[in-house]
Amino acid sequence: MQFGPPPARRSPPSIATLVLLSGLSALSLNLYLPSLPNMAVHFQTDYRVMQLSIALYLMVSAILQILIGPIADKAGRRPVLLWGMALFLIVTLGCIYAPNAEVFLAFRMSQAIIVVGMVLSRAAVRDLYDQDQAASMIGYVTMGMAVVPMIAPAIGGLLEESFGWKANFWLPFVLGTLTLILCFKDFGETSAKSGKTLLQQFREYPELLTSPRFWGYSMSSALSSGAFFAYLGGAPFIGTEIFGMSAAEVGVYFGAPALGYFAGNFISGRFSVKFGVNRMVLRGCILNACGVLISALLFLIGLGTPLSFFGLMTIVGIGNGMTIPNATSGALSVRPHLAATAAGLSGAIMLAGGAGLSALAGFLLTHETGAMPLLWLMLITALLAVGAIVSVIRRERRLGL
Repeated sequence: MQFGPPPARRSPPSIATLVLLSGLSALSLNLYLPSLPNMAVHFQTDYRVMQLSIALYLMVSAILQILIGPIADKAGRRPVLLWGMALFLIVTLGCIYAPNAEVFLAFRMSQAIIVVGMVLSRAAVRDLYDQDQAASMIGYVTMGMAVVPMIAPAIGGLLEESFGWKANFWLPFVLGTLTLILCFKDFGETSAKSGKTLLQQFREYPELLTSPRFWGYSMSSALSSGAFFAYLGGAPFIGTEIFGMSAAEVGVYFGAPALGYFAGNFISGRFSVKFGVNRMVLRGCILNACGVLISALLFLIGLGTPLSFFGLMTIVGIGNGMTIPNATSGALSVRPHLAATAAGLSGAIMLAGGAGLSALAGFLLTHETGAMPLLWLMLITALLAVGAIVSVIRRERRLGL
């Protein structure tokens, strides 16, 4: 007879479970955005203070991803995921019952622990598939990150107007509870424990940080998504203050890039194996830049409208949907034995840049400036993303890879 805890489940998680994990991470990011103006009133503070909840959340997410990867390589994917999700439920309650803006921001930063779902769902895919097939599967998995942002702001706006801003935190609490139960039953371990101490795991970071290919893939993903993160920081202000839209209207329009992201992820899932990650990333980065450029030109000639501003973000979403799964797969494939560490580090680079761009977008926008500072910021990051993947392609051709 054997005593002690039961052995960890070894059956790999279903694709549906991985999609839900990535979707819950996305839900926590932007569900409450239409409530920001009213939350500022509730906590008797400035809108820009509440807008910091986006940048701070992204910053903590970046830090956590650096830690989650090595911990999951050492301890396994399953226990790290389950503990992370349990902590998410606790701090979400903290957001709901926060007595002031400072306490709310502290719990809001702690909510970033849900990034464990995004990191480990991608790492699990890379555990199970080779590079091009992994890019295809990550494309399908991150469709959860497309569907949710597409509908979350609209739902958030309706919840805000019907029940108040706290409803936008009760919903992820309930869904998080259900997802935790599902993961306990379905998310089997996908990787053997490394057998190394955490210090030894962290010492392997230079193996990634000194790889030009890792940096090229990571920066193309970070810069391409940077346009979207800047949009997250500035679009609520543009919708409510520049265009005079209601919270529900902003919620409906706000999901436009996610509609494109869904399509881009489907394209990745369908064609990444056929065309390879480099070509998919390049085309995605170019589409991203084109969407922002067209929108900026319309504003410059005086034809910018809510429909053009939000609608053209769909093209940005398509570009990101093609870029991020393929660039992520490329980054994870540089050192396959460090898949979770690479997933965490590349995600941290992406979210650290996103935190800065989101905060900068909110700082730059005023009634007098209109939408142009945001569009210029998005265009610069999109063009830099094109340069990052071009450098990878040129290097591989030079080395004959």
